[in-house]
Amino acid sequence: MDAGTVANTVNWGVHAFYVLSMEADWNDEPGVYIFAGIQADALWHAYYVGSTESFKARLQDHEHWLPACRLGASHVHALVVPLQAEREQIEQELIATYRPYLNTQPGWSAPVSTE
Repeated sequence: MDAGTVANTVNWGVHAFYVLSMEADWNDEPGVYIFAGIQADALWHAYYVGSTESFKARLQDHEHWLPACRLGASHVHALVVPLQAEREQIEQELIATYRPYLNTQPGWSAPVSTE
């Protein structure tokens, strides 16, 4: 995951995630990712947390990227995690700790009724 890096990492809990642009040259590796952006308080905020068998396959045209951008996301934070059980554990810990809007708001993508 070289291309598109901002040349740093960000700690989410005890895990150091690479900070990348969505346009990065994603590898075909498993891991956990966060759609995040820096807000007025100068801190990173998580808008969506997910896990995948392949960054390359999953992040291509991800259905939550545009909604996350509308909320303030500007980068993808990525952590390679080979074991599925560990990916799921990290994903759930991050969601429970940081409460990303797109993971915690039921019906966020539901169409608005015209009635």
